[in-house]
Amino acid sequence: MPKVWLLLADGTVFEGEGFGALGERIGELVFTTGMTGTAESLTDPSYAGQMICFTFPQLGNYGIAMDDCESGKVHAGAVVVREYCDKPSNFRCEKTVSRLLEENGVVGISGVDTREITQVIREHGVMNAAVTDAPPTPELLQRVRAYAVTGVVDGVSVKSPLQLTAPGCKYSVALMDYGYKKSIADCLIKRGCAVTVYPHDTSAETVLSAGHDGVMLSNGPGDPAENVYEIAQIKAMMGRIPIFGICLGHQMMALAQGAKTAKMKFGHRGANQPAKDLRTGRVYVTSQNHGFAVEPASLAGTPGTLRFVNVNDGSVEGVDYPALNAFSVQFHPEAHGGPRDSEGLFDRFVAMLGGEYNA
Repeated sequence: MPKVWLLLADGTVFEGEGFGALGERIGELVFTTGMTGTAESLTDPSYAGQMICFTFPQLGNYGIAMDDCESGKVHAGAVVVREYCDKPSNFRCEKTVSRLLEENGVVGISGVDTREITQVIREHGVMNAAVTDAPPTPELLQRVRAYAVTGVVDGVSVKSPLQLTAPGCKYSVALMDYGYKKSIADCLIKRGCAVTVYPHDTSAETVLSAGHDGVMLSNGPGDPAENVYEIAQIKAMMGRIPIFGICLGHQMMALAQGAKTAKMKFGHRGANQPAKDLRTGRVYVTSQNHGFAVEPASLAGTPGTLRFVNVNDGSVEGVDYPALNAFSVQFHPEAHGGPRDSEGLFDRFVAMLGGEYNA
């Protein structure tokens, strides 16, 4: 395995071994705590512009099953692991992680102390980094420090409407693609919904005039406040059609109603985040992948009511908009590769499509 280096924005250098593609990549380095869900994480569009540091010490031992992929490509620019296994043992395995990364031009580095890297991120916050197959230089460090994640929603969204249907569909749902995961569409289709995936910059009137029964706002990468046009379209749709938002869709829905979002120190990424339903008191173990969150105090004066909170840090995990027949969650109820405790939220949404107001 070739020698490669990980350069952090604070100047720290880690030397390791490369797998996947070779070359130089720059991105925002984040860590995820999931023990499984390799294919799901690598192909999650929410990682666009970022590099993934896996806290679980080994990657690749069960390989990649393409049915588990959430999209058609790997969106992260690089993968950082303690130990890489190139001989997977799994009857479903179709290719190694290294092969998937190589096919997508994504670089990997193993043999580095991911525990130390994670502690650096936890103490100092998310930071930019580079993975390179050439010794790091001062010039590279300057470019790392200047890097910013911008324009990523446009890069991951479909460019024209896409129809996803199954026999016997009862309802029609518009899925706004800000970087949607395939599992979101699958959960809707399983519940009798014909799904039309729309580009991120589709106008509200185009969606509303198509005669759908509801709108699904997807997850996606980047700073939610950057998507000014998309937020305006969400605002124009709220109150006119049932809406369910997840992750980035949740954040932009709050922004559309006058709330604010802020970047978290190191975000929530993994399959073990506890979210409490304030209405029932039940705590769900959830899968999450986000670096921004809705500011709780900013919900005051908006039509939004806080519904879910993170048990660990009190951050906003869900908001209801009863007067607008809409609701949203920060976590991922589709959560393939993680817990499915909260998948029933799709049933709540489908009930709204059938005329059950504020289900």
